[in-house]
Amino acid sequence: MHAPAGPAWCCAVAAPTMPRVLTDVQNLADPILIVLGWAAGISFGVGAISLRRIVGAGFTWATAGFAAAVGLGGFAADGAVWSKLALVPMALALVWARNRVLAGVLLFAAGAGYLLDAGLLGAWLPALSLTAAVGGVTVEMALAHWYLVDPRLPRSVLRGLAVWGIVGLAADGLVLASIGDFEWNGPTIALAVLLATSILLMAGVIAALQWPRYSGVMAATGLSYLALLTTLGAVFLGRALVAGVGPFTG
Repeated sequence: MHAPAGPAWCCAVAAPTMPRVLTDVQNLADPILIVLGWAAGISFGVGAISLRRIVGAGFTWATAGFAAAVGLGGFAADGAVWSKLALVPMALALVWARNRVLAGVLLFAAGAGYLLDAGLLGAWLPALSLTAAVGGVTVEMALAHWYLVDPRLPRSVLRGLAVWGIVGLAADGLVLASIGDFEWNGPTIALAVLLATSILLMAGVIAALQWPRYSGVMAATGLSYLALLTTLGAVFLGRALVAGVGPFTG
């Protein structure tokens, strides 16, 4: 499938010192850009939860540590300076995780570093939609486990993360459709099914949380697991189709 370059408004303009510039949409399928957006989304989500001070330092250590591991993919990219610098506030956030306000600010700084590289090395709109979609779904799934331990925690945060994920998924589908030259074939149908399934699963999370009993949180946690799998599938498949690479292109 031939995929022409996207419109100018969706592509990042890199500084002259950056060795990689988005000259066509093939860079969107670079796994490094995807993991940087994923790390950014987790960092922003965990930072927001830390600022809300609804859970303890254990959640920050677990989820921010995972975001730091995912963000190490930036070391494989030439010129990915900001994602390397993001390790500094990320490490400080892990050290001072008990100071939840300070940790939240540091995590936002780390997320900004990951997002900057994802945008500069790729394209801004796909980076933003990816960050919102995968970040919202991942953090919702992780936080749901803490609710299983303490079901008295306010469920409004879980619902907010689910809405965040739904908005991100819808935005990601629209962004990819605007820059890709899709043909209505098997891979494109698979992408549409993955996006629709992810959105429906997150809507199911919101519906399950309306059930006041413990089983409502259990159902929401299970649905968020499935949503994370389908969301990652949609993110990778969608970018492969737009770029015209991989085994699923026609």
